[in-house]
Amino acid sequence: MNDAPPPTAFPPDPEADLLASWDANAAAWTASVREGAIASRRAGTDAAIVEAVAQSGAKTALDVGCGEGWLARALAARGVDVTGVDGSAVLVAAAQARGGGRFLAVTYEALAANAGTLGGTLRAADLRAADPRFEAVVCNFALLGESVGGLLAALRTLTAPGGRLFVQTLHPLNLDGPYADGWRVETFAAFGGAYRAPMPWYARTVGGWVRVLRAAGWAVEDVREPIHPESGRPLSLLLVAAVKGA
Repeated sequence: MNDAPPPTAFPPDPEADLLASWDANAAAWTASVREGAIASRRAGTDAAIVEAVAQSGAKTALDVGCGEGWLARALAARGVDVTGVDGSAVLVAAAQARGGGRFLAVTYEALAANAGTLGGTLRAADLRAADPRFEAVVCNFALLGESVGGLLAALRTLTAPGGRLFVQTLHPLNLDGPYADGWRVETFAAFGGAYRAPMPWYARTVGGWVRVLRAAGWAVEDVREPIHPESGRPLSLLLVAAVKGA
């Protein structure tokens, strides 16, 4: 993402503004992704998450924060059975129209509160699914709020034995401003297109990510840092985790 310096003040409920921004920007975001307008994705972040999941051998995946569905389509092309969920019904509609998986509009709050009962619903369309859990749970640039601990904890119940959680996010070394956890704002200025609203988002340091994952019951097994082929700088931070004690 292209980050503007942190603003001096945020709205009273940045989490609500974060979700609202995705509905407001759904058309522009869909165009940016499908037209290849985001340089970091072309340079390697898309390939990094697809390869990480493929190398794990997972045959079923839950794409959390699926957006317009590009990752589900890419994994489906590798033979993975994918279910995508997103809090933006507008983006889910775009994903459903393109196909490549099952897509449901489910907010993170609903997923966190009802993961145990939602598991069967998420896999209900697949009559082969004797187990409603997933071998890979993927959050690709999708954990953008501060309050993600409850969601991460709930995702353990949707992870099959031996399954893994994949979290790709902005590399903290690419943050503008201080190297610290805290709210930032994305203006989407570098992407072009008719973006209608800035997006508040919560940045974490490497330590911040490890702490929030550990607190939610995950053990980080691998830390990957895809590198830009020209600049030599990290494109992203990609964490692979297993359920603690599993």
